[in-house]
Amino acid sequence: MSSTLIRVGIIGADTKASWAGASHIPALAAQPGLHLAGVATRHEESARSAAEAFGAERWFADPYALIGDPSIDVVTVAVKVPAHRELVLAALAANKAVYAESPLGATVAQTEEMAEAAGSLHTAIGLQGRLNPSVRRAAEIIAQGRLGRLLSARVAATTFGNGPESVSAYEYFDKAASGAGFLTIAAGHVLDVVEAVLGDITEIDARTELLWPQVKLVDTGAISVREVPDHLDAIAKTSSGAPVGVQILAGVPASDAHFSLEVRGSEGWLKLTGDHPAGVQVGDLTLSSSVDFAAPDRPVATGAGPTAADIWTGASINVGEVYAGLARDIANGTHYTPGFQHAAHNSRLVARVEQAARTGVRH
Repeated sequence: MSSTLIRVGIIGADTKASWAGASHIPALAAQPGLHLAGVATRHEESARSAAEAFGAERWFADPYALIGDPSIDVVTVAVKVPAHRELVLAALAANKAVYAESPLGATVAQTEEMAEAAGSLHTAIGLQGRLNPSVRRAAEIIAQGRLGRLLSARVAATTFGNGPESVSAYEYFDKAASGAGFLTIAAGHVLDVVEAVLGDITEIDARTELLWPQVKLVDTGAISVREVPDHLDAIAKTSSGAPVGVQILAGVPASDAHFSLEVRGSEGWLKLTGDHPAGVQVGDLTLSSSVDFAAPDRPVATGAGPTAADIWTGASINVGEVYAGLARDIANGTHYTPGFQHAAHNSRLVARVEQAARTGVRH
């Protein structure tokens, strides 16, 4: 691996797929030590177009050719979840560092398989919300005991997704087999931020609902059947001692988007807020508190990118923090950035939520 430049190859960097263009591409461009060395899709035309649009050195119509290219140090897997396993395992077998979107696998078993296969290789999981500078500062305040004994916490979160209308390209999010539904994505990200601030969730009671079993695909007019929940209410206990109530609403218009995490202690309070339509993991967050604190660090990426005018504006902010952490780990031989073992933890947590909602028993 180059001692001065970490060369990244992105699988799934299609110009028609707004996420990679809005998040990964500008996140890399903001960091001189990282370089977009290649992009891969399944088709020559889209791969060539992506390389031209994003300024990549090479393009690959075969993702496995990118994985095998010796000029690639880090393989980023930014494709649909069902395709993660084969690509991630191939990249690990090629002894590459891997950054994969969350959820890592379509099932807990798949996620644990990839976590085990990673061994001592550097990995990063796209649970980027916990690395937001305001989240990190909030976690420091809690860890230092500055709020005193923690008394309670509550979370209100929204997402524009999983509502009564969608588009055909997003239909797979509503299918159980994809492993990429409301609980694994929206709830997975929200609960991970809760754990980042308040410690691991040790017990959880949950109730899920399927509010919109039929979804209109506005681009085709077809009606799709939703197979997964689209609403969550939960009460959890955390290792810091704080009980926390969580509600996540789907299908919320951009104008009503909101995230808040309020923590109350015997000596003060803190609050994290945001308003990105896609959820807490996308865009920046603001920290306020009754106790004095040092301003959170400035994000390494500004949030601007090739698709910054659309719904994903700000997507590179937290993704940039993941890349910065991964780059430090690679340079220093450390493993501080949440990787595949953390992905397995999050996958098991979501499974506990599903089981608690299904059985009505605390898990």
